[in-house]
Amino acid sequence: MQNITRKEGLQEALPILISEFIENMKIRFGQSGDIIYRELMLGTIPAVIVYIEGMGDPRFLIEALHMDSPLFKELPNQSPDDRVRMLKELTITMGKVGEATTYPEVEENVLSGNTVVFIEGTSTSLYVGTEKLKQRGVEEASSQSVVRGPREGFTESLRENTALVRRRIQSPKLRIEESKVGEHTHTQLAVMYMDGLADTKVLDELRTRLNGIKLDSVLESNYIEEMIQDHRYSPFPTVYNSERPDVIASAILEGRIAILVEGTPFVLVVPALFVQFFQSSEDYYQRWDFASLVRLLRYLCFGIALLTPSLYIAISTFHQEMLPTNLLTSLIGQREGVPFPAFVEAVIMEITFEILREAGIRLPKSIGQSVSIVGTLVIGQAAVEAGLVSAAMVIVVSITAIANFALPAFNVGISVRILRFGLMAIAASFGLYGMIIGLIVLALHLCSLQSMGVPYMTSFAPIRWRSQKDALLRLSRHNMKKYMGKAKS
Repeated sequence: MQNITRKEGLQEALPILISEFIENMKIRFGQSGDIIYRELMLGTIPAVIVYIEGMGDPRFLIEALHMDSPLFKELPNQSPDDRVRMLKELTITMGKVGEATTYPEVEENVLSGNTVVFIEGTSTSLYVGTEKLKQRGVEEASSQSVVRGPREGFTESLRENTALVRRRIQSPKLRIEESKVGEHTHTQLAVMYMDGLADTKVLDELRTRLNGIKLDSVLESNYIEEMIQDHRYSPFPTVYNSERPDVIASAILEGRIAILVEGTPFVLVVPALFVQFFQSSEDYYQRWDFASLVRLLRYLCFGIALLTPSLYIAISTFHQEMLPTNLLTSLIGQREGVPFPAFVEAVIMEITFEILREAGIRLPKSIGQSVSIVGTLVIGQAAVEAGLVSAAMVIVVSITAIANFALPAFNVGISVRILRFGLMAIAASFGLYGMIIGLIVLALHLCSLQSMGVPYMTSFAPIRWRSQKDALLRLSRHNMKKYMGKAKS
């Protein structure tokens, strides 16, 4: 508490004495051991450089300042402002050099990895870009793998990520607006869009929401997603995310807006439409006919993952007359001796599979996949032999899980997993009639959603025939011609 009180009483303007400057900096940073204060002489003039060990690499700067240049011999005869100017323009040849005249500016630059140079007798310091952080190299995207297409994925470096997008869109119309969010983390954020393609209303709305973010920390792009998304209580995502540069570049060229956050490889895209979560980058790297068939298969998998357990519960509980006699006899024989109703049976199997899925993700990669697969087979077989569940229910849950994995967007898969339990409960209570009512409510909910003011179900509701060229199907490029994102949104 004493340090906090003392810090609040510190002055904002820089002093002219090095000793006072160093003392105040140590008070502000709380005697942190990684803050390095390197005192040196510029000819006959005392100076100090400040940087964070591990974040800044001032070796070349120190070598430049230690050069036995005639400039330093002339410095004592110059005014303090001339000293700073001559160092900035003649001595320091680094690419990024600027002036900092207050302690908050010095703190911001030091915490960003820059090196600050303070000269005795001046009230102005210089900051030099010497950032050097160990970063993960560009690797293949792990969450969105493809058979054919680029293998590059975003990294945790914001500047590296903007360069990956810029390399694909070599146009002067590509705009990048940068800012910082997070009271304590000061996380750097970049908004990328194409001037003339992005909707100005959407862009203004996004700027308003970003400027309204008041958070202590921003450590990942989901912090931003939760603060700018529409309909925060909806299970469906209204902000798209990807770790593939080609996907983000394509979205920007369609008129959408990308949000890149320092420290995460996942980039956000707005506005997000329902059809966008069923599209994969590989759709545009394969023949149009094959891509269209695969896309239709994804919609089918969405229906299977959402409705299969509910249909089984409804039909086996209320509508047995819909089944052929032989199939009904087989199901009755399998359920003989099972102590639970179909709904409880399905809930037990679904929860068991969710536990195995999470366990497989958290375990080390070398054994995680094996444990999840073997665990599913062993537990399923043991449950059937013990008479806890029927073999048909194991098949239904397995098909549902496989269909869920076929969805290209992981966050839509999570939405399906949440909604599946609600539909199962409705099917157990009211049968197919309850399922139909539930689907109607779900369709109305989807039609009411928006993403940055754009209808979530655009292409379907309201229907736009021009957008159908890349909605359910992906037509050939000759038919699509000039199809940009404004047609979608």
